[in-house]
Amino acid sequence: MSRGLWIQGIGGASGDMILSALLALGVEAREVEEALRPLELGPFGMVMEPAVDHGLRGWRMRVSAEEAAGLEAHGGPRPHAHRAYRDIRAMIERAPLPAPVRDAALDAFRRLAEAEGCVHGLPPDEVEFHEVGAVDSMVDIVGACWARHRLDVADVYVEPLPMGSGTVVCAHGVYPVPAPATVELMRGAIVTTVDEAGETVTPTAAALLRSWANLDRLPPRIRILDVAYGLGHRTWRGRPNALRATLWDMGEVRSESDGCLVLECEVDDQTPELIGVLAGRLMEAGALDVFVVAAQMKKQRPGVLLTVLCRPERRDAMLDMLFREGTTFGVRERWTERHTLDRSAERVTTPYGEVRVKVGRWRGVIVTQAPEMDDCVRLAAERKTTPRAVYEAAFTAAHRTARDAGAAI
Repeated sequence: MSRGLWIQGIGGASGDMILSALLALGVEAREVEEALRPLELGPFGMVMEPAVDHGLRGWRMRVSAEEAAGLEAHGGPRPHAHRAYRDIRAMIERAPLPAPVRDAALDAFRRLAEAEGCVHGLPPDEVEFHEVGAVDSMVDIVGACWARHRLDVADVYVEPLPMGSGTVVCAHGVYPVPAPATVELMRGAIVTTVDEAGETVTPTAAALLRSWANLDRLPPRIRILDVAYGLGHRTWRGRPNALRATLWDMGEVRSESDGCLVLECEVDDQTPELIGVLAGRLMEAGALDVFVVAAQMKKQRPGVLLTVLCRPERRDAMLDMLFREGTTFGVRERWTERHTLDRSAERVTTPYGEVRVKVGRWRGVIVTQAPEMDDCVRLAAERKTTPRAVYEAAFTAAHRTARDAGAAI
């Protein structure tokens, strides 16, 4: 069963906050260090430290490139290297990383290069990263992609990120907050503004989260597996500088109480033939049920109400089909709980042949049985009788078998 991440940037997001949260969810820092050695970044170490910010306990991480490499001969710390995007891309491509890790890291850096290129008027390949090209940011991006891979995360939902204000000092001088590259990366995304003076979301984090996010909402029902907080290095006035990462899966949703999505729309300009075809196509695409009822629409036009029941993971496929193959301009959506019987299929013997029977159990007891009509029609044609005769024979045989087993019917 696929897992997901629910990212909440309480106080913002940075590469080290994302990575520290993922490590705290169960990935060993030493394992990530070893996985990144083939990138040939030079000596570096990852230090995870427990910390508290505004009363919230979490983990703060730093990449100790200078400590691992030692001091320069003249006694000063080793300066961070500047790297061009094309060099970073080549480093990642030639490293023996798992394909999902390599592809995710390349996508994040591509987004960064395109954003920086847009800001500075350069082609992406000519962009030189002053901050992002440093060892710590390389570790943040590739390490976070590695940690996500190790956690087996398929889906990521990112809540709107909080954007601070003011200015930030970077290699080019004093820039506005949010940083220009961050704004480019967040084009099209919903964000929130907060009363904090400073850079709450870094370009590294924006690139990672925009690359990862593939859900526009959380599934209506999830099972929380674990939760961790990555803490940043700055202190905000009114909120913890924390990013919360919640690991989840869909859980076992099949039970007596079974939730699903309801998608519905009214249609008054599509022929009955095409509506019938659409209903069949929706069922083939994974709908739990599709039904059509008559509706009186505007301007006294007769129309229909088309309703689709589906699992959350089939939502996008259902919407795509409704809009592409239907004529509606809008679809309503809601979550509903339904109570279902546990179902199984059995076979009974009749004078006309063997018939499949759907058996429904409520709290372990058989309460209903229904012969499969397709079998009844086929056997009726073969035996020159009516489907009703076959159905009644199968129904009687099924009830006799159920009573012999002590069922309620």
